[in-house]
This record gives sequence, structure tokens and C-alpha cells, in this order.
Amino acid sequence: MVVKSSVSLREDQHAFAKALVDAGRFSSVSAVLQQGLDLLQQQDADIQADRAALQVLLQQRANGSFISAGQLRARLAAQPR
Repeated sequence: MVVKSSVSLREDQHAFAKALVDAGRFSSVSAVLQQGLDLLQQQDADIQADRAALQVLLQQRANGSFISAGQLRARLAAQPR
């Protein structure tokens, strides 16, 4: 379903969208704006997924075992360079 909406653009934004239409990349300025909103929606979903994954990782680390600084230094020193 398509909903008609009125938006206001700065002159430079409109010129850029119009240039994309004139270049044949989009059929209309509306199509340019729809693509922009789709990209923002995907970006938001990606950010939410990253945050959720980070929360899981942090929770796993918080529930995991810890080593002392001395143990960490020993492990690092034992690794080949």
C-alpha cells in the first residue's frame, strides 16, 4: 500500500534527487526518497542486531571465568611472535 505524503527538502537535497532521476537511476524523486528510507530502515535494523549481539557477548563474558593479570601476561608471553 502506498501512502501519499508531503515532504520538504532543502534545495541541495532536491537537486541531488532530481539529478539521480535525470541520470535514469530512479523513476522519480519519490523513488529516491523511498530508497533512502529503506536504507535508513536497514541501517537501524543492523544497529539493533549489532547491539543485541554485543549484549549477548558481554553477558557471556560476564558469566565466564576470569584470569588474573599475571596469568594474562604469562599467556601472552608464551605466544609465538
